[in-house]
Amino acid sequence: MKKYTNFKNLKGLFSLVVASMVLALGFQSCVPLEENPGEVQLAPGAYTDISELRLGVTGIYASLRNASQWSTFYVNGWSGDDITTHKASNKADFREADQRAITNENSRYQDNWRNIYGMIFNANTVLKNIGDTQFVGEEAEQNRLLGEIYFLRGAMFFHLAREHGRIAIPTTPDIDFEIGLGSQEEVYAQIESDFLQAANLLPDIYPGLANGGAPRPNSGSAKSMLARLYMDWAGFPLRDTSKYALAASTAQDVINNAAAHGFQLDENPGDMWSMAGRYTNESVWTIVYCVSCGTRNGKFARLGWPSDKQGWGETFAEIRYFEDFPEGARKNATYRMDADWVNFSDQVTPVFRKIVGPATEDDYALGRHFSDRSDYYMRYAEVLLIYAEASARAGSANAASWEALNKVRRRAAGLDYNASYASAVPQRVRNVDDTAWEDHPTLTYQDVTSGNLADLTVTERKWELAGEWIRWNDLVRLELVADAFANRDPQVTPDVVNGGIISVQNDVIGSTGTDNYFAPIPIREVELLPGLGN
Repeated sequence: MKKYTNFKNLKGLFSLVVASMVLALGFQSCVPLEENPGEVQLAPGAYTDISELRLGVTGIYASLRNASQWSTFYVNGWSGDDITTHKASNKADFREADQRAITNENSRYQDNWRNIYGMIFNANTVLKNIGDTQFVGEEAEQNRLLGEIYFLRGAMFFHLAREHGRIAIPTTPDIDFEIGLGSQEEVYAQIESDFLQAANLLPDIYPGLANGGAPRPNSGSAKSMLARLYMDWAGFPLRDTSKYALAASTAQDVINNAAAHGFQLDENPGDMWSMAGRYTNESVWTIVYCVSCGTRNGKFARLGWPSDKQGWGETFAEIRYFEDFPEGARKNATYRMDADWVNFSDQVTPVFRKIVGPATEDDYALGRHFSDRSDYYMRYAEVLLIYAEASARAGSANAASWEALNKVRRRAAGLDYNASYASAVPQRVRNVDDTAWEDHPTLTYQDVTSGNLADLTVTERKWELAGEWIRWNDLVRLELVADAFANRDPQVTPDVVNGGIISVQNDVIGSTGTDNYFAPIPIREVELLPGLGN
């Protein structure tokens, strides 16, 4: 194959990762795609058979896996007040996000930019190759495959936009060395267009899947991501509050058709963060991994433990966030409450169960870097919370809005999320062996039906989505960064070595103003494509 030097970065912008195209990704959907791994590539010309389109889509998933398999994919998540990293070691790029002092030489952001645009380039190539061709008798499959392409491209544009704000938005594989950044409005409009196309082309549920969690997206997946986009659009930086109504109506459509899409809340919130629960129907879009198949997830297991437990100290929980987190079933599902973290000698920080898994899997996770754990790119719980908040901000809140919020709150209390609780009842937690529910001796629960629904929902999002690399996006869209980091110092956790209260591990040294909400474009890209610096 001829080597195109400029394609390596698309002069810094696009990465044509041809080597990644040899990976067969049938296990992404757990549906055998029956491609020869050696033949998975981007065909050089127009497609004449639907099998070529299948291979093209498989190649895009290979690019996705290349981009997403490491913690680097979520590096911007360390900006949130829920996640921190090691105070020293080799985690400097993560610390830049953690301390809000991101440089344009940060290699993690550089890798994200290169890998994600490589995937976008591949998506654009497949779209160009299919053109206006119609495969007679294969229309349903063709629409599904096209819907996946638009969904995946929109998701990656959105992923980068949440990191950098304004980004380049190429929609053809033709290389434009004069390309610049789209306006924020143009960026969001392109993402919206891709998700709308996907929602129109994808079926209610993808056929033939052996497992839940939408490992191949359906129309509900696209609408869920669209609702998330509208929430960002309504907040900083554009503050187009008319988008709250669109967020509410789009999320409501997903909720009304949840059964058709295969979406539902998991009864036990802790089950999701385990090997056994990695195909939960709560995920509205899942990126799946399979070590034995050649695609391994390098974000979980030992990466959430310090060296005291053979860990690599990459993804820790913030102490103050842990202190403030309400006690109960959800906290027990979010953190490893059995970890004696205050006595760690490496770094004193809580441990995310969402990262390391439950104690029952320690024999597997301790000392292991890679796992089969899935990435839940977006969960149905978030769709419910988007509807509650957006309808409140749009002035259209009703009983269904409160019910959406209460479903998430009930599950957090260990209760039946479909039941109503007009008066206080005991909360439930898992027993010591994590085999059954039992009443908590002091905690109670009651539905809420009055108050500031938007504020209540934002608080609920804080707890529900902790440790999932998206807290920062809420702080940005609602311009809460300065307030959040003004309350980051631990209040009650003892320093067992020096006495007194433990100090925060990585102090924020960068600006908490809106001027520092988005990461800079990687300098290598700007040097190669000066238009990206404007």
